[in-house]
Amino acid sequence: MNGEDSAMSHLARIVVPIAVGIAFLGIWEACVRLGDVPLFVLPPPSAIGASLVANFGSLMGSLWVTLRVTLMAFVLAAAGGIGLAILFSQSRRIEMALFPYAVVLQVTPVVAIAPLILIWVGYDRVELAVLILAWMVAFFPILSNTTLGLRSADHNLRDLFRLYGASRWQVLSELQLPSALPYILAGMKISGGLALIGAVVAEFVAGSGTGAGLAWRIVEAGYRLDIPRMFAALFLLSVLGISIFFGLTWIEHRLLRRWHESAVRREF
Repeated sequence: MNGEDSAMSHLARIVVPIAVGIAFLGIWEACVRLGDVPLFVLPPPSAIGASLVANFGSLMGSLWVTLRVTLMAFVLAAAGGIGLAILFSQSRRIEMALFPYAVVLQVTPVVAIAPLILIWVGYDRVELAVLILAWMVAFFPILSNTTLGLRSADHNLRDLFRLYGASRWQVLSELQLPSALPYILAGMKISGGLALIGAVVAEFVAGSGTGAGLAWRIVEAGYRLDIPRMFAALFLLSVLGISIFFGLTWIEHRLLRRWHESAVRREF
């Protein structure tokens, strides 16, 4: 593939989804107007856009709250998941003792445990409760993928390292962690989206008027039957989720593009 074809392919990846989105919004607008659908049932994109402009300040403030909690939960999940996975790779006994509890943490429904977390941290600290719940949702994918990646290091290379007298730290830092990097990054891509979902669901459950994130704006708009504002908040949540995904995808590409099969560009 020459440079011109590559540029065209890259441009098509951007233009085609945008064109499909514009066509979808046009059909949505036409169907709502021609069908005379009430605003409180399904607003047209034009009304959603107007609401987004009218409530831009409050919605962006809520977006920042949701983003801050999501990023904090993601960073804590990444640090805890990778650290615990490294500990598991060094001791099977520790893994046997702790991994079942990590699974319990993963399968416990956020909706069920949110009221309890809220009671423990206090109703005046809703953001901390949301952070804990978002971390719980985002933690396990990184732990699981990193553990799998550390185990997947080539056993022949591991034996070679031992043959040359490499220490456990050298085996970990120079063989296992580089081999596990694609797994870690895949887990982080999953975790990034789950951290956002966890933050939103947690605020839906815990938000009792004290929430300040986008989830509470959606609930508030629903109570007031301000459906265009609700859709505007949903749109911002979608943009935030897409941004997190593509940001992590870009990081993955930058780290793997020179050596890993999943990211190496091939000539056809």
